[in-house]
Amino acid sequence: MLQFKLDELFIDTYKNVDPKFGFNGLGMMTYLRTYSRLKDDGTNEFWYETVRRVVEGTYTIQKEHIVHNELGWNEHKAQRSAQEMYQRIFEMKFLPPGRMLWAMGTKLVHDKKMGQALFNCAFVSTEHIGNSLIEAIKPFTFMMDMSMMGVGVGFDVKGAEAIIINKPTKINNGSFIIPDSREGWVASLSLLLESYFQFHFTHQEAAKVNFDYSLIRAAGLPIKGFGGISSGPAPLKSMHQHIIRFLDSIENKPINITTIVDIMNVIGQCIVAGNVRRTAQIALGPPANKEYNILKDYQWNAEKKDYEGAMAHRASYGWTSNNSILVNMSSELDEAIKQSIRNGEPGFIFMDNVKAYSRMCDLPDYKDKEAQGTNPCGEQTLESYELCCLVETFPSKAESFEDFLRTLKFAYLLGKTATLVNTTWQETNRVQKRNRRIGTSVSGITNFLESHNLETLRVWLDKGYHEIQKWDTIYSSWFCVPRSIKTTSVKPSGTVSLLAGVNPGCHFPEFEYYIRRIRIANESVLLNAVKAAGFPVEQDIVDIGSWVVSFPIHNTSRNLSQVSVWEQIALSAFLQKYWSDNQVSSTVTFKPHEAQEIKIALDYFKYDLKSISFLPKLENLAYAQMPYEAITKEQYLQMMENISEPQWTKLGEDVLGERFCQNDKCLM
Repeated sequence: MLQFKLDELFIDTYKNVDPKFGFNGLGMMTYLRTYSRLKDDGTNEFWYETVRRVVEGTYTIQKEHIVHNELGWNEHKAQRSAQEMYQRIFEMKFLPPGRMLWAMGTKLVHDKKMGQALFNCAFVSTEHIGNSLIEAIKPFTFMMDMSMMGVGVGFDVKGAEAIIINKPTKINNGSFIIPDSREGWVASLSLLLESYFQFHFTHQEAAKVNFDYSLIRAAGLPIKGFGGISSGPAPLKSMHQHIIRFLDSIENKPINITTIVDIMNVIGQCIVAGNVRRTAQIALGPPANKEYNILKDYQWNAEKKDYEGAMAHRASYGWTSNNSILVNMSSELDEAIKQSIRNGEPGFIFMDNVKAYSRMCDLPDYKDKEAQGTNPCGEQTLESYELCCLVETFPSKAESFEDFLRTLKFAYLLGKTATLVNTTWQETNRVQKRNRRIGTSVSGITNFLESHNLETLRVWLDKGYHEIQKWDTIYSSWFCVPRSIKTTSVKPSGTVSLLAGVNPGCHFPEFEYYIRRIRIANESVLLNAVKAAGFPVEQDIVDIGSWVVSFPIHNTSRNLSQVSVWEQIALSAFLQKYWSDNQVSSTVTFKPHEAQEIKIALDYFKYDLKSISFLPKLENLAYAQMPYEAITKEQYLQMMENISEPQWTKLGEDVLGERFCQNDKCLM
């Protein structure tokens, strides 16, 4: 399957080297739970084997491209380059995105040719749904197809008012037997939407669609290829029923903002409930539209049940998307800021900056004049149907500035290689091959600032950015493809930064000493290992099928109690200026007394930002089994006394793969 192989003698030198995972076992646990695939002999990969799979898969893609286009492949140079990439990933000086750690080097990419499995996220616009029946259905099926591949998807609501909804009335004596596959689930969505959209385009009445769910595997059976356990047809049935309810409620009326968002949200809910893959969404809407602004005001909707199809039960699926607004320098933001202070939404995407600038310290270049939105976490500028691949580097783990620059070469190359693959969507392939967009990210920025000043960071970032442009010139010429339209970002990170033991993206930790809780399934063989090592383990009070494991963490970086809202915004603007030519994913956490400062701060910094969101810090929030819980130094030391090194050998358990970022939805 893989045409490129690393030298066995080289691999032998890493077999007995312990990887330096972070956070007192949390990094190792996260790796084993999420990325250590099951091998043919029934045992799990070790880290050296996962890295090998990723690197061999990467250079196989390069080799296939070079050989297919008769450009001249040099096996010796490739071996030398691949070994250095291997070393830098193994030592976690940079890491592939979680999607790559899970899918690269597998049949999914190299045999089935589903290149989208390598990408973190995407965006699709509904702007053209009024053009044709195919265009009307496509954004929704794209959302479902990509979500089932583990890709988070952003979308807009520009298609509102473009289609008149007509309830299907003709009797259909047959049924669509839904195949037990990703394609089958997506096809069922397509048929259902077509039955409501058809009359608008053809003026011919449509027949009601009857679904037969009998072929879908029963709940509890494994999902081969994608990992996870089937929950049966129930989530798909629920999605169909919700969509029918939404569309019936606006019969003979134009599709509205609420209905577009609701359909996208229940698609996301279906994927989560279906145990196929968690997803993340961002809805992007206009800044001064009452209908859009109250989509998550569930109390209001409960009182006004008939408001444009918005149901009182929206809270059950509305959580699927972050809702943000597309704004510019002249937009009036007062009401949006008030709403964001109340509940952390909407976020703000400054589209005039997005379209005009690469880095904000450089002159306008309008490279992204065709951009229409962002990915769910807000760090990637994207055109409709475009994907993004985000590779993380960790400046705080570099041995020197020269070491950091060298790491950037291989981090960039990994992302560039992903642009060589095809996906199963023609629209995506067109924009991917034209833009070749990648996002080489920096994480652990606050860790770096523990031992370096801001000027040092500026120099590293600015010179690092130009180093990437140098390599993009070289490798684009070698691959005979266009230079990448954009190359750098700051992603919020998640599971990948846990592996390396650094703070995510540009964010500060919440506490100095805290407990980080993660969930594992009842049947997981990891459970016995963490119990035997002395980690606190308790039954999940929400999901009886899971246990909660507590990891004590000591973070020496300055934490949110010591950092003002102004400093957080300033750091985001700094990174947007000197590093990211895409965007910076930044969620600014503010204390209650700082709420009144947000409008002033945003007025000052909006000229230097492309995206930002705000989250109120609830000082006294406490509930059972919180993901993060502050503890004292004494509690931390006491917990550590009872913990020994876990024994992670011969687990024999397949993994789920990365569930988008780190949660059901991600912070910006």
